[in-house]
Amino acid sequence: MAFPERFSNLPEYAFPRLRSLLDHLPAGGETIAMTIGEPQHPFPDWVGEVLAANLAGFGKYPPNDGTAGLRSAIAGWIGRRHGVSVDPMTQVVNVNGTREALFNACLAVSPERKNGQRPAVLMPNPFYQVYAVAAVAAEADPIFVPATAETGFLPDYEGLPADLLNRVTVAYLCSPSNPQGAVAPRDYLARLLALAERHDFTVFADECYSEIWRGEAPAGALEVAAATGTDPERVMVFNSLSKRSNLAGARSGFVAGGPQAMAQVSRLRSYQGAPVPLPLQAVSERAWNDEAHVAASRALYVEKYAVADAVLAGMQGYRSPAGGFFLWLPVDDGEAAAVKLWTQTGVRVLPGAYLARDVGGQNPGAGYIRVAMVAEKQEVQRGLIRLRDCLYG
Repeated sequence: MAFPERFSNLPEYAFPRLRSLLDHLPAGGETIAMTIGEPQHPFPDWVGEVLAANLAGFGKYPPNDGTAGLRSAIAGWIGRRHGVSVDPMTQVVNVNGTREALFNACLAVSPERKNGQRPAVLMPNPFYQVYAVAAVAAEADPIFVPATAETGFLPDYEGLPADLLNRVTVAYLCSPSNPQGAVAPRDYLARLLALAERHDFTVFADECYSEIWRGEAPAGALEVAAATGTDPERVMVFNSLSKRSNLAGARSGFVAGGPQAMAQVSRLRSYQGAPVPLPLQAVSERAWNDEAHVAASRALYVEKYAVADAVLAGMQGYRSPAGGFFLWLPVDDGEAAAVKLWTQTGVRVLPGAYLARDVGGQNPGAGYIRVAMVAEKQEVQRGLIRLRDCLYG
């Protein structure tokens, strides 16, 4: 049986790859999982009540783009959080988690040819792996741009040659970034949007970690676009309830952008049929309208940032993240460090190379491990102490 060649070069996904690396080896202690970015904080206590009140909705086909109430709630949140007014019915689409939207939006808006050439899609390296498969599915060249300590852990898209930028259709950016926790400053976002205007491409702003931060709330691409007078069609923003509200299982998020681009996304999704069930849309509407649970969850992350700073104080190369819930810790070799940590302490982490691609013989994640601080504070502290003593002691 023949299979598509365009997917033949995709590496094994990070977590099956991790299982192949570690599962045949005995744990060296009580296991502590610090691999997957699955929030363990409690979700709002009213979720069950809202579900129960809307159970009849499981017997109905849900609207593909979201109910009017949900889309209005999302637009209202965008207005409160970013000070930007968007039309809920033409600029907002409810999606089945941001991964679905980050994939489908690329298919919806990236043309088959640009300036007579094969299109290119930019993404940071390391990166959320759906960016690459979306580019390949859209028959574009995925361009992996280093996001390293030298670049502030953000990709330097401005430094790319003009002939490459002229065939770019989409540029992905994650802020706060996964895995490094870097936050894109306003001037960085403004320059990126200006670059998109000059070279006629769309910025895909993956902001699913936007509500987990310390100090000052991260700027959003929509607010910077509005402040700079950027064409709304130049930017699409993606967010979800997975990290913000600890509702990963609800599979509910949104994509927002210019009306023309959003019409393309809506049209494609109407064929694919991936709507969020009505009871979960009701939960989502309530979640986007409530900030109390978000603030409470964020306070717990701030406590864990402080734990990490205390446990890893003085460690060479340690950088406290500005946002998100990952630590990006330097090691000699990520796979070797993950094996040592697992077999000697039972702490499980993800080698950084599994989140990046080799470019020119270099993998910018090879000398790192990603550590998820999603468990309760005491468990995170125990895991980090074991990690420090094993790898840096």
